[in-house]
Amino acid sequence: MTTNASKTQWQYLEQRPHPWRKQLYIKGKRIKASVIYSDLIANNETPAEAAENWDLPLAAITEVIEYCETNQELLKQEAEKGRRLLEAEGVKLEPLNQSSVIIGYFR
Repeated sequence: MTTNASKTQWQYLEQRPHPWRKQLYIKGKRIKASVIYSDLIANNETPAEAAENWDLPLAAITEVIEYCETNQELLKQEAEKGRRLLEAEGVKLEPLNQSSVIIGYFR
């Protein structure tokens, strides 16, 4: 599989309408690829364990990993924007450590 960030032929990932999010979701589900990826990292799971936990084919998890690892800057930007929007609405959030912007997005 190519590591081109603008890849258009994902088997298990798709774009969904959103006012500002550009990241991909699992096809047919309302789950961002980054949610599965960060869960896999946070829980120190193998791709096979993540596939079982999320009830997805192993190939879907492999695709999620490839997508997230090749689009880290986009995921970081969206996580930061989401955080800013929540803070603007008055949601109190824990301070972030620079080394853990969003757990699992960056290794």
